[in-house]
Amino acid sequence: MMLMRTDPFRELDRLTQQVFGPAATRPSAMAMDAYRSGDDFFVHFDLPGIDPETIELDVERNVLNVRAERRSPAPEGAEPLVAERPTGTFTRQLFLGDTLDTERIDASYEAGVLTLRIPVAEQAKPRRIQISGGDTRRQLSG
Repeated sequence: MMLMRTDPFRELDRLTQQVFGPAATRPSAMAMDAYRSGDDFFVHFDLPGIDPETIELDVERNVLNVRAERRSPAPEGAEPLVAERPTGTFTRQLFLGDTLDTERIDASYEAGVLTLRIPVAEQAKPRRIQISGGDTRRQLSG
């Protein structure tokens, strides 16, 4: 598998929400879509209302960490009447397979969506190998 996701707190959040309701849980993990198109993997994270300056991405030993922060828009000292939008720090961790080129990740943030493009590493792409011998030459996929 080229891309694996993990969020060890997802099940704990689900159980906590069942027992105590949604207000008792930590801010939700960022929703994610991921797919392969040609020689690239794309990952989209929903991060509405996030200041792009607060987004941090780092890769260490094929583990991609995404961190972002949403602050309350209310000025300090304001009396909250309704506060349903989660604020605070959002994190997500992805385990990237060895077949992805983590040195060439492109990231962009537009309309509340963080998009990552991760190319497949050159050594992981299928290639044809020429076979010689006897009277005929043929190609095998490898």
